[in-house]
Amino acid sequence: MTETAARPSRFYKAVTVQAADGGFAVRLDGRGAKTPGGAPLVAPTRALAALIAAEWDAQADTIDFSRMPATRLAFTAIDRTPRHRTAVAAEVAAYAGSDVLCYLAEHPSALAAQEAAAWEPWLAWAATTLEVTLRPSIGIAHAAQPPESLARAQAHAEAMDDFGLTALAFAAGLYGSAVLALAVARGALDAVEAYELSRLDETFQQERWGVDPEAAARTHALRTEAAMVGRWFSTPLPAGES
Repeated sequence: MTETAARPSRFYKAVTVQAADGGFAVRLDGRGAKTPGGAPLVAPTRALAALIAAEWDAQADTIDFSRMPATRLAFTAIDRTPRHRTAVAAEVAAYAGSDVLCYLAEHPSALAAQEAAAWEPWLAWAATTLEVTLRPSIGIAHAAQPPESLARAQAHAEAMDDFGLTALAFAAGLYGSAVLALAVARGALDAVEAYELSRLDETFQQERWGVDPEAAARTHALRTEAAMVGRWFSTPLPAGES
């Protein structure tokens, strides 16, 4: 069976967003879409529901969930995160414990200098704004971070609602950095810029040795997911929230 044949066929024509209990529902030909767990596909804001709905509307003859990152994230926010909030927040803290911003290259010196110039301001931002102080080091050997900083990173994550926490954990994994993810979540940093900051080493090597098509396709896909995260966090809160 081919990958295309394994995908479900597109069984609907129209995709709409409608107010529903708990927020705004994605509807397919007027019927509410469901998560894999059988729950209604409902987002807390109309803008977020529209972001998800646009992915359903963009499908052709078959439904390719690999090209629907916002939908997958919503499934997780609805089916998994509410029951595992502490574990999801702990994932964010774990990324803080091995944050990519804390591992400066040993060589070449040009890359080390580039990383220091680009990353140190965001480590300073985390220390000042979030009281999450992380210690940078040289090389790839693991450097233990202050437990109190990891606890604060987890607390910041747990303070978010289910949809925000889910996206934060996703962004931390995408970037390999809790600091960059928290900066994007708080509107301090553009999501695609954060992705570029997270891959300075890779970019440096590609500029020296070139880019093969497979690596270019992977980078494009991850950059697209970063852009989706940016739109996810930029959606306005429901009326009455702050």
